[in-house]
Amino acid sequence: MKIEENRTFEEISVGDAAQVVRVCTEDDFYIFATASGNHNPMHLARHDGDGDGAEEAIAPALWVGSLVSAAIGNVLPGAGALYRAQSFVFHERAHAGDELVARVTVTEKHPPDGLVMATDVTRKSDGAVILSGEARVQTPARKMVFEDLEIPGLLIERHRHFDALIARAEPLPPLPTAVIAPEEPKSLGGALLGARHTIITPILVGNAALITAVAAEIGESLDGVEVIDAPDHARAANIAVDLVCEGRAQAVMKGHLHTDVMLKAVLRKENGLRTGRRLTHVFVMDVPGVPHPLLVTDAAINIAPDLRTKMDICQNAIDLAISLGIELPKVGVLSAVETVNPDIPSSLDAALLSKMAERGQIFGGLVDGPLAMDNAVDLSAARTKGLTGQVAGRAEVLVVPNLDAGNMLAKQLAYISHAEGAGVVMGAKVPIILNSRSDDDKARLASCAVAALHEARISGRIAAPRAAE
Repeated sequence: MKIEENRTFEEISVGDAAQVVRVCTEDDFYIFATASGNHNPMHLARHDGDGDGAEEAIAPALWVGSLVSAAIGNVLPGAGALYRAQSFVFHERAHAGDELVARVTVTEKHPPDGLVMATDVTRKSDGAVILSGEARVQTPARKMVFEDLEIPGLLIERHRHFDALIARAEPLPPLPTAVIAPEEPKSLGGALLGARHTIITPILVGNAALITAVAAEIGESLDGVEVIDAPDHARAANIAVDLVCEGRAQAVMKGHLHTDVMLKAVLRKENGLRTGRRLTHVFVMDVPGVPHPLLVTDAAINIAPDLRTKMDICQNAIDLAISLGIELPKVGVLSAVETVNPDIPSSLDAALLSKMAERGQIFGGLVDGPLAMDNAVDLSAARTKGLTGQVAGRAEVLVVPNLDAGNMLAKQLAYISHAEGAGVVMGAKVPIILNSRSDDDKARLASCAVAALHEARISGRIAAPRAAE
């Protein structure tokens, strides 16, 4: 454990120097914006702060200056030091990803406790001086030796994975999408938002009078949007499926109707959307702090899936993960334990699914199980349990034992871990966008993007996109 020790006035000589090294990140700039109240878009990634068409991620000047204070407060003189004055001259700009070196050098001593220090911050890659200046510092009043202070960790609630998915989907041709019964503000607003981002071209199927009234309520125009009047939800669902069978729509989006009414139309024997696989639902979760999208399945359709259904659950999730840019999806089949226990049916199913993947009955990804939740997603937990496979600790897809477990997991991620969740039903001829009534605009837009990316890949219009490094 690291031991910190400060230096009093008597222990410091002119010429003494110290430095700290820090890689600046986009998250640093968001933390600074929150703490300081400085929301200048020039400093925030994915914002065009100066109208030049390029997104910015310029380090805030005083965030760079704060690295000097870190060198003073942490190293020289260290704990107990206080500023009396600080001047800065800024020569260059730092950007997210730059590795910066902040240096302080004692140039004068003024008894009983004053120091004058030359300060500068340079970019390590090319030595460019970002800032220079002078600090006047009061040295610590007493000697202190202590272990590293425990500082609470911060979680940046950004949904960068959804931002990336939306950015990949926007350049594609808009996906013609039959939207069933968008007769309340969120379902209609989500469809129109997808259209504004050029991700989908909605065909609204439902009670035309209600849809028009809702559009007026939320201040949206339906100019240029096709509306097919179908006052009855069952009729609307059947028309939407007909649009797919006729080739006019390449996706279906659930609006304000019961899921079973929609699925009855999807699964009808004549002119339905069956493919031979079970329909399964996949939550694509953007969890702050997790370096990749996390797919949770099945949490919305199959209540107590048997082994055959779990095969389709795994395969559908692998297919979707590939469409999202995960080249070789790592699938963790969850149970309460990471060993096979004959008294826990989910552990038996998990082991069988893992073996079936080895034999090529499930393909396109790596499948391992049973895995408990901790050792599926945390490498340290996996190693503690002696799990050394390629999936343990690195799972990108989580296959849950049943709907109860999946629903609890997805909602825990949403309401405790502040994740956003996109919802898509797989196993039909086209992707089915399925959102919760409580989903916000970002989740609805991301669901459209997920469906568009998957349809584009399976139709051969694009190769599987590569995930961002």
